[in-house]
Amino acid sequence: MQQTIIKSFKDILSPTVLGFILKVGVTSALITAGLIWFFGGLIKGFIASYLSWIPWEWAQTTGASVAVIAAGYMLFVLTLSVVTSLMIEPLLITLAKQHYPDHPVVGSPALSASVLISLRSGLVFLVAFLMTFPLMFVPLVGAVWILWLWSIPLKAPSIYDVKSLFIPKEEKVKVLKATLLAMVAAAFNYIPLLNVFAPVFAEIIFMHTILGKKESRK
Repeated sequence: MQQTIIKSFKDILSPTVLGFILKVGVTSALITAGLIWFFGGLIKGFIASYLSWIPWEWAQTTGASVAVIAAGYMLFVLTLSVVTSLMIEPLLITLAKQHYPDHPVVGSPALSASVLISLRSGLVFLVAFLMTFPLMFVPLVGAVWILWLWSIPLKAPSIYDVKSLFIPKEEKVKVLKATLLAMVAAAFNYIPLLNVFAPVFAEIIFMHTILGKKESRK
């Protein structure tokens, strides 16, 4: 796994990948801004209602402020994951040709399936985040928990994208430590601006994991 992570870091710093990340980051930021513009009031109202059980007014006010910022950030993280999954195909093919020239492209992710998997993972992420929001404030536990939550919208879409491109439908490939790999990629989300690297890094790390495993069998 260590080798896979190192190879993925080298890839993500290449001009081709950095250019893709910039494009995806700008697109996701614009979409997120639009969503907040149209639904910001609804989000604030929901958060205020959600925190109304807190008995102290000062805690409600502070909690609401933190929650609004967190919700906006989470929305960007989620949007970034979806947009990356929908746009990643040409980049993965380019990188695979560099590292695994003997491994052919055997298919393409279906747009409907990509959208469905991304939205389903995103919904699980949002529901889990809203239902467990107080855990974010528990030292250490909160840090690990949010990292796991961030891994949810990264894991399934990335595995689907890679398998659809490089693995025949009749062939079964089990990805060991998939959640851990997704959490490694999700760690970028701890740093604003660098969080744009997270979904692309997840796609690349799963590409190396899956194709590297096939290469080792030859």
